[in-house]
Amino acid sequence: MIGLIQGEVIFSDGNEIILLTNSGIGHQIYFQHVLPEGSRAAIFISHIVREASEELFGFRSLREKKMFELLTTVKGVGPKSAFSLVSCLGVASIVDAVLFDNKKTLQKAPGVGAKAASQMILDLSGKVSKIKMYSPKIFTAKAMTTIGIEEGAKISFEYDESETEEPAVVAVYDEVILKDTLLACKELGFKEDKITPLAQRILSENQITRAEQLVHLVLKEV
Repeated sequence: MIGLIQGEVIFSDGNEIILLTNSGIGHQIYFQHVLPEGSRAAIFISHIVREASEELFGFRSLREKKMFELLTTVKGVGPKSAFSLVSCLGVASIVDAVLFDNKKTLQKAPGVGAKAASQMILDLSGKVSKIKMYSPKIFTAKAMTTIGIEEGAKISFEYDESETEEPAVVAVYDEVILKDTLLACKELGFKEDKITPLAQRILSENQITRAEQLVHLVLKEV
């Protein structure tokens, strides 16, 4: 059973990611965060095996992974709904919602109705607090925040002590990327005062290494 995969990011769009491992195998993983293509990453995995298919769900921390796996034990909650809950609400919000019988919070996740929310509270009220025993630290690579890594350079992975799963993934904030993005958007007819705050927010929420990546994400939201 796969628990963690590390490798080079071949593709990442905020819905899925493909990681190419040293063995030459590219794993396609459901993952709700954008990582820069060409960087290296380590992602916690929940490996769901069914009779006719296998799916990999990716998480930034062990705590997120364990919350997902706990949610899938609830009657009527499948992997897609559990993944939606963890991705949209975060671990802390789910724990609070279950402990304080807050169905409305749980229903904010796509595909989760009143019945499913009630079942989660019923099934998890005595279990959800145990999630806090698992580490919330994000397993990340030094190279993910470094531009211009030489080919063949050794990449070391470690826990980032400054990050947990609640904030966004560690961001690469580069003034050159921002400047080039604003210039490209202005050439497309967009006003700088409208694009600037949007581009800055996207930079803070994702790991961007090229202006083209940022332009693409900005244009998806304008």
